[in-house]
Amino acid sequence: MKKIAIITGASSGIGKEFATTLKNHGTYDEVWAVARNSERLEELKKEIPFPVKAISLDLSSPDAGSVIGDMLKAADTEEKSKGSALTVGILINCSGFGIFAGVKDTHVADSLGMIDLNCRALTAVTLAVLPYMEKGSEIINIASVAGFQPIPYINIYGATKAYVLSFSRALAREVKKDGIRVLAVCPFWTKTRFFDRAIDKNGEAVVKKYVAMYTPDFIVKKAWRALERTRRDYVVPGFKAAGQVFLVKLLPHSLVMNIWMSQQKLK
Repeated sequence: MKKIAIITGASSGIGKEFATTLKNHGTYDEVWAVARNSERLEELKKEIPFPVKAISLDLSSPDAGSVIGDMLKAADTEEKSKGSALTVGILINCSGFGIFAGVKDTHVADSLGMIDLNCRALTAVTLAVLPYMEKGSEIINIASVAGFQPIPYINIYGATKAYVLSFSRALAREVKKDGIRVLAVCPFWTKTRFFDRAIDKNGEAVVKKYVAMYTPDFIVKKAWRALERTRRDYVVPGFKAAGQVFLVKLLPHSLVMNIWMSQQKLK
């Protein structure tokens, strides 16, 4: 049996941190690292103690899911020719992006691109991988604290993360009977390249106030711990982040949006 791990968005940020700490979670015959930047993927090979298949792929393209599916089918066929089979021990979906701007100020292609990458691609890859999972296999999907509330000026991003959270929790219940674990990780503000796009047309930062700012290694450490030590279907890493989620569940969302607008000096 050939056991592999698949990590999307593996070339930077949270995805890279998952890739480089994977060795502490288990042993794999091969790691499929998926991202657009081929040079970063090649560099990543030096930091992972398992054989790495670097897959340079734009997951926002309509056929990305079928590309992964075809690769899995080919790899499984090869293993079966040897009298074995292919199994995916863990899938970690980290690809995604967000735009901090008003809906009217965001190009339609960019808005739809967020939906394509954050929702459609994550779903397509997950569905392509599931047939190759068995009892003990695991899925980690990166959602966000933004998925718990409507957020003006991060509107579509928050909506896509609400989808990821809901999809992951429901999927966790569906595949529980098969012994497959699904965990949605919901980070708060995290210091990654994500914020390179968090600027307005004048080059100024859109987000004026951060309640807390975490690091990728903190988020990933908490995610691994939740996967190994709890049976929850989602985790919110960090005390301040968890506190905000608790509050937005209690407060009217109209008030939550007013507070956000005031904090960020938005109209």
